[in-house]
Parts: sequence; C-alpha cells; structure tokens
Amino acid sequence: MAKLGNSDLDVRGINLGGNVFGWTADEQQSFAVLDAYTAAGGNFIDSADLYSGGGSETIIGNWLTKRGRRDDVVIATKTGMWEERKGLSAANIAAAAEDSLRRLQVDHIDLYYSHIDDPDTPIEETLGAFDALVRAGKVRYIGASNYSAERLAESLSISDREGLAKYVALQPHYNLVERDYETDLAPTVEREGLGVLPYFALAKGFLAGKYRSKEDLGDSPRAARASSYLDERGERVLAALDGIAADRGVTVAAVSLAWLFAQPTVTAPIASARSVEQLNDLLPAADLSLTSDELDALATASGS
Repeated sequence: MAKLGNSDLDVRGINLGGNVFGWTADEQQSFAVLDAYTAAGGNFIDSADLYSGGGSETIIGNWLTKRGRRDDVVIATKTGMWEERKGLSAANIAAAAEDSLRRLQVDHIDLYYSHIDDPDTPIEETLGAFDALVRAGKVRYIGASNYSAERLAESLSISDREGLAKYVALQPHYNLVERDYETDLAPTVEREGLGVLPYFALAKGFLAGKYRSKEDLGDSPRAARASSYLDERGERVLAALDGIAADRGVTVAAVSLAWLFAQPTVTAPIASARSVEQLNDLLPAADLSLTSDELDALATASGS
C-alpha cells in the first residue's frame, strides 16, 4: 500500500492500464483481467476518454456495476487528447467529466488527469475548471500527463497562488529505455511531492521481451512502435533483464516493472494486459525488490 503523492489515495500493486479494454481486449476478456487483478490485491485502474473512444471507460463502468467494486478501487481517467473532446478549456473539461462519469457509472472520479498540455488555453482556466469539479465532489484529485517540467511547475505555482486544486500526480513517459524524465521532470516532482505513474512502462512490449528481432514484430498493433528499440542498446538491456529474470524465476516484464518501482519518485508503473496470462506475468513486480547490484546492472545496460 502506498499513498499517491500528497493525496489520501491508497494504491496497491501496478497501476492497471485500461488502454487495451475495448481495443485488443473485448468486454469479456477485460472483465477477466479486472477480476484477476483485484483478486491479486490490486486496486488502481487507469483509463482515458480517448481509449477506444470511451469504450475503455464503458467496460470499466460495466465491471464496477456488475461486480459492485466501486468502493474497492481507485479510478483514474483523463481528458484533453481525444479529438471528440480536444483541449483543456473550462467548457470542455466540464463536459468531458460528465461524459466520463456517465460511462464509468460513478458519482466521482478519484484521479482526473489533463491528458496532454493545452498551450492554447490559459492554465488558470484549466485549473479553475478542475477546481470546480473538486468542489462539486465529482473529482477527488487531479493529475497531469504529457507536461514539460516548466509547464508543470507553472501549473503548481498557479494553484498555490490562486488557491485552486493542485496536481497530485504525474503520468510521464518513463521506462528503462526512455529516461529523459529523470533529468527533465524528476526534480520538479521530487520537490513538490507528486506521485508518479509512468506510462509505456514496458516500452510498448519491448521491455517484456516480446520483440527481439524484426521477425518478432508480426502484425501486432504495438509491434511497429516497439521496433525503434531493436538496436545495440536494446539488446544490452534485454540481456541484463534476461539474466535477472532467470535468477529470480520471474518474467522479463516483471523485472522491468520492478526497476520502475525502485526509482525514487515512482509510486507505481502503468501496465496493461489483454489476458489473465499476460497479467500474471506482470503482477510479481510489485513485490519484487531488486538488489543494488541488479539495479546498477540495468542502469549500466540502458546507458547511464
């Protein structure tokens, strides 16, 4: 159990990504994954209005209602990136929140994100809209995703100055082969005490060991995006992961996620699974404590 940033949200296990629900996993498969995830003790589910054009939220909402699990889980969702609800204007945020509440079949969202920064809308307007949702009891806490360090710091400063709801969490692109976060955003996050939930935690499947050659790419929807890591550095990282996974008797994916869990500012990595079998490969990460030698080996292999 961990506190999410400066909030009173208690979260356990990996942050289960809902991006595959309604995309590569239909409702029945998604229910099976959600059942297995919560049975294993996980309680933190991530979605967005963008995912499957609201389909992910709808599936999660159906599951929450049919299983009666609303009080057992922390629900996070996002707005601002989907073309149907583009941007972070006050009007868009208010309408998007109502849409998400309806699809999720809940009366409040635990963590509501700006899915991507909107430079065309004043930060004060965006934060004012989120603040109104918090004051109305429709949102408990807010978070940011795809923000630069400068824009994140400015947003936090405005919240302090104006007495508005303040971001308590950040969802950045961060994993063993994508480490710009450490220099760009981590200092701001650490100073402000935000919770961090990295997305693409498995580098689109590469850090699960799924893609080791061009022949492995096949026709997977994610494969083409993972191919960029198939180079000498990627091979070094996979070799280091393979060795630790073999020593520990766990999957490469679990070791990759455990590395993220061990990073000083990270609360939990986001990882998705379209089947219970895939989920079972991920779950051990939350309880896998890597040694300093193992962490050093992975850092060296990834180039820092």
